[in-house]
Amino acid sequence: MTARTPRNFFKPLAAGAPAPLLELPVRLERMIHFVPPHLDKVRAKVPDMAGKADVILGNLEDAIPADAKEAARAGVIEMAGMVDWQGQGTGFWTRVNPLNSPWFLDDMMALVEKAGRQLDVIMVPKVEGPFDIHYVDQLLAQLEARAGLDRPILLHAILETAEGVARVEEIALASPRMQGISLGPADLAADRKMKTTRVGGGHPFYRVIEDPREDEGPRAAAQQDPWHYTVARMVDACRAAGINAFYGPFGDIADLEACEQQFRNAFLLGCSGTWSLHPNQIAIAKKVFSPDPEEVKFARRILEALPDGRGVAMLDGKMQDDATWKQAKVIGDLADLVAAKDPDLAAAYAG
Repeated sequence: MTARTPRNFFKPLAAGAPAPLLELPVRLERMIHFVPPHLDKVRAKVPDMAGKADVILGNLEDAIPADAKEAARAGVIEMAGMVDWQGQGTGFWTRVNPLNSPWFLDDMMALVEKAGRQLDVIMVPKVEGPFDIHYVDQLLAQLEARAGLDRPILLHAILETAEGVARVEEIALASPRMQGISLGPADLAADRKMKTTRVGGGHPFYRVIEDPREDEGPRAAAQQDPWHYTVARMVDACRAAGINAFYGPFGDIADLEACEQQFRNAFLLGCSGTWSLHPNQIAIAKKVFSPDPEEVKFARRILEALPDGRGVAMLDGKMQDDATWKQAKVIGDLADLVAAKDPDLAAAYAG
């Protein structure tokens, strides 16, 4: 499928639709907290959770029973009015049903019309190529024009099939609406025919083992991360397109230690954030996707030693140059973003 030409890439796809953004908004998105909006008790907690999470997402897809789809859709629309999302600075997202489902079109029409002014991002599941994004892009422009919206709603794709991974670079570049891409490990594992029932994380059978020892003693072994390749490829595709990469769900909500390690792997590889499926994962994501105070202090020393990013300086016996300046800038910029929202970390970064 031929892409739009550069001159036309940032033109609205419907008369009266808002112009696409030339740059993504700079936002703190350490965790995307999933809310099942058909559950009254959970939905009632949204205002409180909105003060704790960077992004609140009303989920319409997986984990929502077929007979609760309409109630979930109505719940997301109710959530739109529960918080001053734009004023508070907490992201308000939704995940719609798949494009081939009987609910997708109704999801899009109702949400844009009744919650479009509050919605920041629509997450699209099971994206297999740029053609999926092109379809949603065109439809969304028409719905935005009809609803009279003055800012575009962004799109976020989930990698859940082998074809999606194979086309991830094309997906990332498919539209100026693209905000980011998340890993969907459960569906992806099934599509690849991986032999696991886990949702994300490592697996005890995926290991390397040292060569046989001469003394015939026990051989050292280490568990590996079966998602390393996919996350790294996704990060490269996203960063090349100027959008954000996210780790997806970690299914074992009771194993907080393994959850933290998986989040940390994603953070180190370049992910901007992750999903949280339970409130106890919000704190983990906040901890992991906020840079360590000691590393922030060292990064700022590098930036001070090389104010314009040129030249060479020695700090604690380590050479710093333009390359390490760029690394320090990544950490320093993230620390500034975190500090603007988190007073405790702001104090730690300044101390």
